[in-house]
Amino acid sequence: MDSSLQSTRDSSAHNQSTHDRVTYNPYDYAIHEDPYPTYARLREEAPLYRDETLGFWALSRHADVAAAFRDHERFSNANGVSLDPSAWGPHAHRTMSFLGMDPPEHTRMRSLVSKGFTPRRVRELEGDILRLTRLHLDPALEKGEFDFVADVAGKLPMDVVCELMGVPEADRDELRRLADLVVHREEGLNDVPPAGMEASLTLVGYYQDLVAERRRAPGADLPSALLTAREGRDRLSEEEVIAFLFLMVVAGNETTTKLLANALHWGRRNPVQLAKPMDDPARVGDWVEETLRYDASSQMLARTVTEDIELYGHAVPAGDRMLLLVGAANRDPRVFPDPDAYDLDRDTSQMISFGGGRHFCLGASLARLEARVALTEFVRRVRDYEVDEGDSVRVHSVNVRGFASLPVSVTLRTPS
Repeated sequence: MDSSLQSTRDSSAHNQSTHDRVTYNPYDYAIHEDPYPTYARLREEAPLYRDETLGFWALSRHADVAAAFRDHERFSNANGVSLDPSAWGPHAHRTMSFLGMDPPEHTRMRSLVSKGFTPRRVRELEGDILRLTRLHLDPALEKGEFDFVADVAGKLPMDVVCELMGVPEADRDELRRLADLVVHREEGLNDVPPAGMEASLTLVGYYQDLVAERRRAPGADLPSALLTAREGRDRLSEEEVIAFLFLMVVAGNETTTKLLANALHWGRRNPVQLAKPMDDPARVGDWVEETLRYDASSQMLARTVTEDIELYGHAVPAGDRMLLLVGAANRDPRVFPDPDAYDLDRDTSQMISFGGGRHFCLGASLARLEARVALTEFVRRVRDYEVDEGDSVRVHSVNVRGFASLPVSVTLRTPS
């Protein structure tokens, strides 16, 4: 065979292979619209994926992601959990609180925070959550057609967080606007945009003032409880309290907003499944859990590799960044049969939407409670609903997945 012809064929085969190789960019708007076909290819073709341009590795199979969550010694949180360059580094804990820490600092911080953010405090919020749900849902239902995010899902979680913090009602819309700016990503910009940077500074300043006021005049709210939390002589500094409040208003608020709208979206897309909670409100919990698995609000979290390791035949050097693709892991057929089916009867116990190990989400029980209360009230009042998919708008975020706008029209139940 002619050597030049063979060389051409080899080059052509190489180019074809390169062209067909799976690529993953969490800043890509196309990924925000639907990442799941890419996730499926990653799991099968590149379970350890490498992106040289953005400088990260990524794990997508459930077993690998779950194991990395549990292995805080080799997969560290010390530089934070965000891919954004401005949020990555040894100062990540200033805005991410204990999400940017490893033991023993993480153990100390989480233990102290848990003394203020207690399971009892969360349980006691159920009545407030129902009251706030009705406050926003009632006028929306009266209109018949409304934006579920703008009128309900975007307001309720922020109000719940603000109730915990003792934030005045007059300030809540502005705090939500600032939180939205922090997570929004502009197309073509692989970092927090300038508006998000400014919003972060404004939020930190707001909580500095709030914490200073609670120091002077303690109340029955979460900031006051955090300021007085102690373990022996140890207590949280004002900076540590501010970092935790910032984390709650961004992470706790945004992810629950996305969960609520995702539930309505996927329920409407799967009418046989939707009929289960619509006919029996006791099934709302299953609706929440399957939505958490099927389309997690938090799609990925970053870690720092602390020692040279070998995975899938590749050497991963210490100091490199590893993305743990929660959204991909939750659709792994090795764990979830028929994973792309939205099925409220499935066993969701192995989903990892709230992470795992020492960094399992402290707010998981609050998010579940909010979603259960809000969606139960929705199905109690609504007989049927439609989603205007043509006018729905997705959030563009590096790690949060959901809707910025979800127009719906409802048919109310006839009062008995």
